[in-house]
Amino acid sequence: MRFVALCLCVLISAVPTATHAGDGNLRTLDTGVVAGRWAAVGRINIGADGFCTGTLIAPDVVLTAAHCLYDKATGLLHRPEEITFLAGWRNGRAEAYRDVALLLPHPDYHPGLEETDAQMGQTGSDLGLMKLSQPILLPSITPAPTGSFPLGGDRVEIVSYAKDRSEAASLQDVCSVLGTQGRIAVLDCPVDFGASGAPVFRDTAYGAEVVSVISAKAEMDGKPIAVAVPLEGVLPGLMTQLDRAGRTTTPGVRTLSGGRVGMGAGGAKFLKVDDAP
Repeated sequence: MRFVALCLCVLISAVPTATHAGDGNLRTLDTGVVAGRWAAVGRINIGADGFCTGTLIAPDVVLTAAHCLYDKATGLLHRPEEITFLAGWRNGRAEAYRDVALLLPHPDYHPGLEETDAQMGQTGSDLGLMKLSQPILLPSITPAPTGSFPLGGDRVEIVSYAKDRSEAASLQDVCSVLGTQGRIAVLDCPVDFGASGAPVFRDTAYGAEVVSVISAKAEMDGKPIAVAVPLEGVLPGLMTQLDRAGRTTTPGVRTLSGGRVGMGAGGAKFLKVDDAP
């Protein structure tokens, strides 16, 4: 499938005073009965006022977007002690609170490339993992299974926190995959700041599975869409790296990579792709 040029915006921080985009059949998961199915999804608190969305995919591993792991102002990887995972966060309390021990962005992700010709590959590497300081072993929270590459026409669901709805997750369940190009999938649901790292679920005969992670919001033909990064072919390698790092990290050294990198001039990304047929 071929697409018109997309204007993308990285979704890393909540901006409480801003208005938010069309809801894409957005429903707040504000009761225990409704939210229980999605308890593996939680809010990732970053510093004093930033947040992303993450998903527990193993008792001590959270999946999110790589750009959530970096300080937007400096280009440095956040310190793990700046981040907390709030599983099932809803109306002032979480099913589980965990500190973070290790951060692992995809090795091909480098902040600051958003406005360069390398953007397509950059967006396709926008995956990251966080190792929790202690596993979450609660019967009310089952780690979410992961699945295969999303395909054009797939019906999917997004569970996310975002600006103006940061106190409970919301579900968008009338979404479709418009198509894929390289390592990105384009969805017809709008998303907003804070939704970075949100899981994209696809229903199967065995239940819902995470097939991709929200990376950016965009416009196509004047309509808001979402750009997601598929997991298939990438996640197993990241999990192996995280496991190795967790077993070899020197006590007191809790960051897996970092260093100053060049930062783009602003928060918007522009992705040149072909026109739709």
